Amino acid sequence: MSTSLLRYTVHPGWPARLGPLVVPAGRVTLRPIRLRDAATWSRLRIRDEDHLRPWEPTGEGPWDARHHIGNWPGLCSSLRAEARKGRMLPMVIELDGRFCGQLTIGNVVRGALRSAWIGYWVSQADGGQGVATAALALGLDHGFGPVGLHRIEATVRPENMASRAVLRHVGFREEGLLERYLDVDGQFRDHLLVGLTVEELEATAADRLVRAGRATWG
Repeated sequence: MSTSLLRYTVHPGWPARLGPLVVPAGRVTLRPIRLRDAATWSRLRIRDEDHLRPWEPTGEGPWDARHHIGNWPGLCSSLRAEARKGRMLPMVIELDGRFCGQLTIGNVVRGALRSAWIGYWVSQADGGQGVATAALALGLDHGFGPVGLHRIEATVRPENMASRAVLRHVGFREEGLLERYLDVDGQFRDHLLVGLTVEELEATAADRLVRAGRATWG
C-alpha cells in the first residue's frame, strides 16, 4: 500500500476546503489551519478575551501570554501533526475569505465507535450573524460524509444560550447534564452534553439551514 493511500485510509477527509454557505454576514468557508494565521489568530484572541474566556477551558498563565503570536507555530504544528495521525481536523472559519474563528473536530475514534467531538469559536465582531451556525453545519456534514463518522458530540455550558441555539439549529439534541465537568474560567463548571448520529439526519446539516432560510449555497 502506498504512503498516500495509507494516509487516506487512516484519515479520509483531511485536508479539505469546505463551503461556501452564504449567511447575512457573507460567505462562510472552512479550511485547514496554516502557519501564516499567527498574527490574525493572536490579534483576535487577545482582543476578544472578555468574549471568549467565560466559555473556554482554563489555561496556564495569563490570557495575553497564552495567545501571543509566538505561541502559534508550536500550536499549529501540534494540531497538524494530530490531523496527519487521523485524530483531529483543525480548521479555520473564514468569512468572505478572512480568518474569523476556528472549528475543530477532535478525538476522532475509528473502529466500532466512529465518533468525535466538535468545537468552535467566532470573533465577537462576527457573532450573531449565522457564521458559527454555517461553519458548524459544514463541519458536521464533512464529519458524517468524507470522514466517515457515525456520532459527533459537543458540550456547552447551560448559561451559554447563544451557543446552545447554534447547536440546536444544526440538529443536535441534548443528552444530559455533566456536573462539574470541565475547568472553565477558573472553576469546574456544569456542561450540557449534546449529540447527533448520522441516522438522525433526514438531510445534511447545511441543507437543513437552507430549508430553514438561515443560509443559501454560495
